[in-house]
Amino acid sequence: MTSLTALCIGQPKPFRGEDTSAIDKHPVDGRVAIRSLGLAGDAVADPKYHGGPEMAVHHYPHDHYPIWRDYLGGHDLLSRYGAFGENIVATGLAENQVHIGDRFRIGGALLEISQPRQPCWKIEHRFARKGMIKHILKTHACGWYYRVIEEGEAEAGDAIERVEVGHAEWSVARVFAALFDPDDRTTPADLRAIANLDRLCPQWRGKARDLL
Repeated sequence: MTSLTALCIGQPKPFRGEDTSAIDKHPVDGRVAIRSLGLAGDAVADPKYHGGPEMAVHHYPHDHYPIWRDYLGGHDLLSRYGAFGENIVATGLAENQVHIGDRFRIGGALLEISQPRQPCWKIEHRFARKGMIKHILKTHACGWYYRVIEEGEAEAGDAIERVEVGHAEWSVARVFAALFDPDDRTTPADLRAIANLDRLCPQWRGKARDLL
């Protein structure tokens, strides 16, 4: 069992030209309500591609920060929480240790892993470094999203307790690799299995069907 280091929220801000983004998130003090569409005080800039009940809460393993410091040769953003736009800051859980459909009790809320996070251009723009997306595709250090099964409140220091294992053969890393890593030896049987994971979000199940 691990514990919650911080909860981070953000609001849309100017990002690039006319684009806005809420990727710039910062820790919030005290108890935070976790609702079906995310944390109280948090928002998304582009609801077409972000947010909604299948992407309500974003978790990016803080365990990856030292690796990114080495890869990038250091970066000021990595000196604080929320560098990757994550809502949940914690160590001790990574993509190869959690599965699609795993359920976690965090404070008074019950969350379920719904999908890996697909990296987009905003990560490289935020860090002003090219090659980060390629590195994520290769290492599967993608992070993941939760849907909210039971709303509740949480705060830093609360336990993150896995109370149910979902699709035990399909870790977040495995699903991400199968659909996005060009070097992964994904088979048609793998894609059929992914398309039938009932706890995987419809968008990713559809992508598996499209690849078939």
